[in-house]
Amino acid sequence: MTAWRFSLASRAMDKPLPAFPRSLFVFSVLYGGMVCIAGVLGVKQVALGPLAVEAGIFGFLLLVVLSSAISELHGQKTATFLVRLGFIPLLVSAGLIHLVLALPHDPGMYPPAVDAFPIVVGQSSRMMIAGLISYGISQTLNVLIFSKLSGQVGSGEGKLVWLRGMIASIISQIIDTILFITISFLGERPILALMEGQMLTKVVLSIVLVPFMITFFVRLGRRLDRV
Repeated sequence: MTAWRFSLASRAMDKPLPAFPRSLFVFSVLYGGMVCIAGVLGVKQVALGPLAVEAGIFGFLLLVVLSSAISELHGQKTATFLVRLGFIPLLVSAGLIHLVLALPHDPGMYPPAVDAFPIVVGQSSRMMIAGLISYGISQTLNVLIFSKLSGQVGSGEGKLVWLRGMIASIISQIIDTILFITISFLGERPILALMEGQMLTKVVLSIVLVPFMITFFVRLGRRLDRV
């Protein structure tokens, strides 16, 4: 019996592992982490010179860049599938947050943290729904625009990645802002001024940061796949 088991184990070890691009694995892990942490970072408002924006924009810009890089390296269908898989960590983390908030806190817990924790991680159901809708539509749109531009900017696949990424990011971030703010705050507070400030900041950051970020990740991905 032992010899038979050893024979089966040896045969299993001889079989080649299924091919899976290293860049896709690394970027997918990072993508899943950013999906969860971006909303937490958004609790803080940061000042960037005259611009003010929620800190979650940095996480969302990484999501935009990663999905575009995966589209460049592994195709639009793979990137779109990754965007859809992003709903899994979003929903699981939301469920865990509600569970933890419902559980009683330890009497010995650091007192300021007792009041601060629900503020940092808690969201209304309306904002949570808004986040899910805006994430799905804006990220899918980003991948679609980035992919379609590959044949429209006179460059072909693999060229002008920085420009395609920047354009896709600008459009998708504007749509994300419109959807999220409208669904979250329509009827509760004036939203036009809030939209204008958020969109201006996201457009500026997309122009300044995205070209460098996507160029870096595409080169990193190609290097990972060559190793």
